[in-house]
Amino acid sequence: MKPTSQRAGCWCPNEQSMSEGVCEGKEGMEVGGPGRKEPAAAAKRRGIGPKKGAGRPLSSCYEEQTLQKSSQQPVRRTYAYGSTKDKGSEQKEWNQSYRKLANFFKMGVQDGAGVVTQGPQSQQMYTSDHMSPMTNSVNGTMGSEPKGLSLPKMGSGPGMSFSQQQPQVRVLTLNHGDHMDSTLFRLQKGWVLQLRPGPSLLGKAVSVFTNHPEDLGEGFTRNRYRRLQWKSDSRNKGDDTALYVEVVIISAGAFHFYFTYDDGVERERAQGSGYFIVDPTLTVGTNSETLSLDCVQCQTVLSKCLGPLPDWEQRLQVAYETGYNLVHFTPIQELGDSNSSYSIKDQHKLNTEFQTPDHQYTFADVEALIRRMRDEWKILSLTDVVLNHTANDSNWIQDHPESTYNCHNSPHLRPAYLLDRVLYHMTVEVADGKWEDRGIPVAIREEKDLEAIKNVLHSHFLPQVKLHEFYTVDVDKTVEEFRRRISSNLPITIRGKSDSSFKEEMVIIQDPNYGRRTCTVDMNIAVRLYNLARPEARDEEDRIVRCCAEFRRHVENLNQQRTSEIQAHLIQAVECVLGTIRYQRLQADGPMIAEVSRDYPLVPPYFTHYGEDAPLEDEEALMFGQKGCFLMAHNGWVMGDDPLNNFARSDSYVYLRRELVAWGDSVKLRYGEKPEDSPYLWDHMKRYCEYTARIFHGIRLDNCHSTPIHVAEYMLDAARKVRPDLYVIAELFTNSDLTDNVFVNRLGINSLIREAMSAPNSHEEGRLVYRYGGEPVGAFLLPPVRPLVPCIAHAIFLDLTHDNRSPAEVRTAWDMLPSTALVSMACCASGSTRGYDELVPHHIHVVDETRVYQAWTDAEPTRGECNESSGIVRCKRLLNKLHFELGANGYNQVFVDQVTEHVVTVTRHNPVTHQSVVLVAYTSFRPPAEVRESHIRPLKVQGHLEEIIFEMQVKGKSSGEDDKSYPGFFNNDSEFINGLNSIIAEVKENIRPSESSLVRLTSAEDADETECQYTSEFAPGSVIAFRLSLLPRAQTAVNKIRGVLSEFGYKSRISEVTTHNVELMDIVNSLSLSDLNRVLYRCDEEEKDEGHGGGTYSIPSYGSMPYCGLQGVISVLSEIRVHNDLGHPLCCNLRDGDWMPEYIVTRLKHDPATQRLAKWFEDIFNWLKEVPRYLIPAYFDSIVTSVYLTLINRAWSLMGEFISQGSDFAKALSLCSVQFCGIVKSAVMPALSPNLSSPQPPVITDSSGSAKQMSVTIAAGLPHFSVGYMRNWGRDTFIALPGNLLITGRYDEARWIILAYASTMRHGLIPNLLDGGHKARFNCRDSVWWWLQSIQRYVAIVPEGNRIFRDKVSRLFPTDDAQPQEPGRHDQLLEDVIQETLQRHFQGVKFRERNAGYQIDREMCDEGFNNEIGVSLETGFVYGGTVHNCGTWMDKMGSSELAGIKGKPATPRDGSAVEIVGLCKSALRFLGQMYREDKFKYNSVERYDDTGNVTKWTYEFWEKKIQENFEKHFWISENPIPDREPKPELINRRGIYKDSYNASQFWADYQLRCNFPVAVAVAPEMLTPKHAWIALKNAEKILLGPLGIKTLDPSDWAYNGDYDNSNDSADPKIARGYNYHQGPEWLWPVGWLLRAQLAIAPKVGGFEELGRTMGHVKSLLAPHLTHVLSDSWRSLPELTNTNGAHCKDSNPAQAWSTGCVLEVLWEMDRIERGLRRSSMTGM
Repeated sequence: MKPTSQRAGCWCPNEQSMSEGVCEGKEGMEVGGPGRKEPAAAAKRRGIGPKKGAGRPLSSCYEEQTLQKSSQQPVRRTYAYGSTKDKGSEQKEWNQSYRKLANFFKMGVQDGAGVVTQGPQSQQMYTSDHMSPMTNSVNGTMGSEPKGLSLPKMGSGPGMSFSQQQPQVRVLTLNHGDHMDSTLFRLQKGWVLQLRPGPSLLGKAVSVFTNHPEDLGEGFTRNRYRRLQWKSDSRNKGDDTALYVEVVIISAGAFHFYFTYDDGVERERAQGSGYFIVDPTLTVGTNSETLSLDCVQCQTVLSKCLGPLPDWEQRLQVAYETGYNLVHFTPIQELGDSNSSYSIKDQHKLNTEFQTPDHQYTFADVEALIRRMRDEWKILSLTDVVLNHTANDSNWIQDHPESTYNCHNSPHLRPAYLLDRVLYHMTVEVADGKWEDRGIPVAIREEKDLEAIKNVLHSHFLPQVKLHEFYTVDVDKTVEEFRRRISSNLPITIRGKSDSSFKEEMVIIQDPNYGRRTCTVDMNIAVRLYNLARPEARDEEDRIVRCCAEFRRHVENLNQQRTSEIQAHLIQAVECVLGTIRYQRLQADGPMIAEVSRDYPLVPPYFTHYGEDAPLEDEEALMFGQKGCFLMAHNGWVMGDDPLNNFARSDSYVYLRRELVAWGDSVKLRYGEKPEDSPYLWDHMKRYCEYTARIFHGIRLDNCHSTPIHVAEYMLDAARKVRPDLYVIAELFTNSDLTDNVFVNRLGINSLIREAMSAPNSHEEGRLVYRYGGEPVGAFLLPPVRPLVPCIAHAIFLDLTHDNRSPAEVRTAWDMLPSTALVSMACCASGSTRGYDELVPHHIHVVDETRVYQAWTDAEPTRGECNESSGIVRCKRLLNKLHFELGANGYNQVFVDQVTEHVVTVTRHNPVTHQSVVLVAYTSFRPPAEVRESHIRPLKVQGHLEEIIFEMQVKGKSSGEDDKSYPGFFNNDSEFINGLNSIIAEVKENIRPSESSLVRLTSAEDADETECQYTSEFAPGSVIAFRLSLLPRAQTAVNKIRGVLSEFGYKSRISEVTTHNVELMDIVNSLSLSDLNRVLYRCDEEEKDEGHGGGTYSIPSYGSMPYCGLQGVISVLSEIRVHNDLGHPLCCNLRDGDWMPEYIVTRLKHDPATQRLAKWFEDIFNWLKEVPRYLIPAYFDSIVTSVYLTLINRAWSLMGEFISQGSDFAKALSLCSVQFCGIVKSAVMPALSPNLSSPQPPVITDSSGSAKQMSVTIAAGLPHFSVGYMRNWGRDTFIALPGNLLITGRYDEARWIILAYASTMRHGLIPNLLDGGHKARFNCRDSVWWWLQSIQRYVAIVPEGNRIFRDKVSRLFPTDDAQPQEPGRHDQLLEDVIQETLQRHFQGVKFRERNAGYQIDREMCDEGFNNEIGVSLETGFVYGGTVHNCGTWMDKMGSSELAGIKGKPATPRDGSAVEIVGLCKSALRFLGQMYREDKFKYNSVERYDDTGNVTKWTYEFWEKKIQENFEKHFWISENPIPDREPKPELINRRGIYKDSYNASQFWADYQLRCNFPVAVAVAPEMLTPKHAWIALKNAEKILLGPLGIKTLDPSDWAYNGDYDNSNDSADPKIARGYNYHQGPEWLWPVGWLLRAQLAIAPKVGGFEELGRTMGHVKSLLAPHLTHVLSDSWRSLPELTNTNGAHCKDSNPAQAWSTGCVLEVLWEMDRIERGLRRSSMTGM
């Protein structure tokens, strides 16, 4: 710190007057600058006289000259800014690792609840030799080069620091209806905020607006918004999930965003909104060094206690010498008569107490001092802005009384004013002794006195003023008005007298002027209600009398109700009055002023009074007169009230109920809603805020919770225009974090004031330390691109605020050191109030205090002086130094351990260096004799003890007084604010363990764990701090791991990653998608099927993971990482042992394809074992997550452009292809022909040496349909195949599956259950049509896909009765097999299943094994099935004998099922086209009857036959058409397509189910577009659920939407899950419904309707996107129960669910590529 031209006791604004050097200041000499002649003796009386060694005042340009002439060389202290020694060669490896580390994540830049969001400072760290300075990671992000750093500059190229190139990006997902006004997001300048549409916005035209400026030149205007432009990080223009808008954060403050639909711009139409807070950049010193908010160390001073302005420097020097870097000044303006620091008389005039007799100082002089403090002491300054009130004696409110709430402009306060005067008059009478005979003494000392006051108030004083009359009606006058109205021939209401419901409409209308009995009622309503015809009346006059009588009764009743309401308010008022008296006169924690007098009234006044005291009648008249504007309401606060409500508003009864804790020296200001409502007041306060921001670096918003929030917004906006990086703090008393956040968001509050004194014990104090900042020790490492998560408001955590009593009064003086030490360990701004460090044992009152603070001296202090030996000043200096070091160098992880009831340990951990500082504080909330403990468990910390940073404790100068709150006696100085001198603070700095008197090291030097035992000297009031680092082998392991992690880089999309690790990329690039199935997924059953005894990993106290592969652990980690839930059972499991890493390695070693990856994992996990256990979850997560992301990016790269360049939705669904498609030994495909042209399936040699084709198969669902005969279902396979294999580019695997099932053809069918082919079951009618649909999709999607027709199929069953044949023995071309399928159907098929009976189906009745299938020559429809079997996908067979349904299909769907008809039509159209293009050699089928006659149909004729008959037989019109409705009585729903035609159960045809959209989607040409559109919209309206679609119309008698396969009841509708397809909401048909809508939309409305439908379809898929991204299985389920409810018996992952939804996305992509349009951007 530089010495100064301003010497001790000298104020020299003219620097040239200092050219003579340091003034010695002899007695009687003139002290001060030119024009000021103040005797030095007078200065000495103020405690500022020149003394030898009086400290280091602020410097001037004459620094060197002063240094040379000073008799004592000042000691240069730069507590938090000192340099460090070079670490030496032992840190080279660490430096190399650190330089690469930022490529993976930015340490010290964290988000989250209570988390630091500012990184290490660019200054070097004050620490011991072994530490290396750290860069400011935030500065590095913004491309600015930190100054004065010893670390080499980060390099470029592979493995280089990505942080120099990539800014910190926070991604916030927008969703419909999310108005996040009470959610807090904190950002920093230089960061980028990305706003991305969430699932609920898919398909909507969204516009996003923000008021954050685009460039600094335009400045901030709260109501000026700009529309943000959509960008995309995908080549797919229709990819809504790739869209984002971004805000480059360039300005500090509070900013708002909102979004609308359909190009709307009005905020009132916002569909979602929120705020984000940007921290200011605080700088100190002439080089403008950045001061992080977490490094702020604030000391509050009462400005009035600094004395005249020339004396401020030496008194403020105490803050500098103690290590503070921010001084909070209470208001420096002229104060009111009360001398309260917060009752400002003139907001534009400097406090007169700062003047000297011969000089008048101005705000400019204060500004000059503040500037020098910043530049030379590196201390910033802030002051209070008081917006809510002004002093009673402010002159300007006499000229502008409209600026206050008074009885003229706020007549609703008149009754409260009158009550206030009643209480005053009672005070006068009590003070005069008039009520002593009624039990009310002049001095209130007992509870019985309060009871007497209560009785007198209710019985005497309140009845005098009849306050209820201000709220009631003059009955006689009102009735007379009513009589006059109804006597003037008004129409008579004809209504019965008993109709009382209408009488409630008439209420008392409050008189806005609040006169006595001047309230009214609405006479129009009165006439309508009471001017009734009355048959019993003798004549008209009698009728009028009767009407008036009833009207009077009702008005009297209203008055009575209103009077009761007011009486209830007055009862509450009396209770509040008694509570105030009790606090002020009886309670120990109150002032205990017993005497009642005019100076000490019974209760504080609520209003100012005008003129002399007068009788109540005259004062009542006064409040109605012109002078009523001077009867002004005082300000205050209301306990438990909503701070967002104005308690002085017209509908508030706070003043009447006496609920206000009033400040009797200040009046509440009345702003109105806008500047025009009170122009003078708004302008007056705006100028006040502007010059305050010009002088000071920050503002404390006083009484924030009671200041109208729109006023505070306006004033702070004005202040920020003057100083954009304004630091704003406030103290809120809302008792709600959410309400706090509203204030923080609206006002841009940077730090909320929190206080350790609010803690009743050390446990709560430790909790506050943890809550107010930092992450938990060992927190997860986060990449630079990551989600923006809510956080709590940044705290400025004070050991004591200036509003509260000293700990010596509330706790003990012994506790002042340990408690402030705990505060200093909080990972946030810290602070204190002047007097705490000097151990002042009483409250330095903001109103009553008239003395001045002590000044600093380096010499032995005399009266009015202090130095580092005073109180705990030296201790606090070390604590502030430590606090700054921790904040500046990224020690942003916190752990708090409650060792005993009174001993608290706080650890601050640096996640980059993994060094820790551990502070142990022995608190003393009660005297030491009461809290001393006989045994304290030893301190055990992993790591190597480097040093004891300090140990300190407070002791009494004399022994034997540890049973008192403080030792000795305290003498209160009459002129200076002095502290205890009976306590001494003993301090040792930078000592070895052997030099400690408080602990004894009991562990070996090289032990993994440091253990220290506490000695008997460790007593209440003691504090000790340790510095620990990793052991060498642990540091080496960390460096190795980080070296690997540094080679991962992140793109703007969170799921995308780049990897520069050559070895890993070589391994990953060798993996196929089937290999990735093993690495990433595999359910428990699949893993066990391998035969290695495996299974999913089970986490104790949690359960089994969904997958054995990495996705299993990633699903768990993704839930706990965001919240840093280090207490999660998975984290505990990782800390407890190495089982999880070993599990990952072991399972990958079993397969040759993954053994190299297993070895890679094994090597890095071996290093992980050397890492301290508390760090393992974080590093394990980083390793596994990075590799996982690399692997899924590898999967996408193998899937073609639609996926690799596709939406997040498409990518997520494409990974489901990897989930379901794998090689399972118990569920192999039939071997393909050896004569098949390449490529052929891979061949694997088993343990016996036999070679087997092992192609992937598609699991129908996980986990229930994953292995053995239950894995491969023909129908499920080919519904799922297009989405899972074709769209994902897995053409070879799709081809092999198509050919494999073709090889099993029998009876013209493909199997329902494949079971290897040899044991196939042919018990379904629809699989073959789905197989043909997959072939059609294959030909359409795969380049030269028609070549599959010429592929050889090795027929397993050449004839229906053949035994299984060897591969290649009976080869056919696929087109021949296809033709056989169609020919057999046309001819007709009739057979009984082989091995029919219990051995193949335990539930089916004997008749059910008989199958018959054919084609109707009349309609062309394929038909089949019987009432005894179920040949479509709705295949639930009854199994409950108890319910009488065993062997009965729930849904036979025999006859012509609608989807089969559509699939047949589609196949015929496709094959006919292939024939015409000469790509398929058949075009007709033939049928032979019993006589040998032949019926031949071409495909074209057959197709046309279906076309002609479909609408005729399936459409149920909206309006009856008798000649086309043979059974109208069966029609339950119109405007739909039937589910079947000619079903045995005749009513089943007419059921509305989810099947007809399949027919619409695959053959839209066979339907009337208008009919199809109506039916699809009805299906959506009636059947569609959140995820799935109902399988039956809810109005159907058989409907039940909740599937429970374990139901063992006798209810035939639901027993044993009989309702499987009778209502539960299945997912796969949703895809077909949406594809059908896309197909029909352009037919009914052209491109316009197609565009609308595209957006609508996207919005309907929003829940699917949410589910697939968040569900632990990362998939879509088989089905849900009613309205999307979870179904426990459903597969959580189902192949056809994901495949069909992915097909919808693919269809939309094809459409959008044609239209070149995105619903979000309008492109």
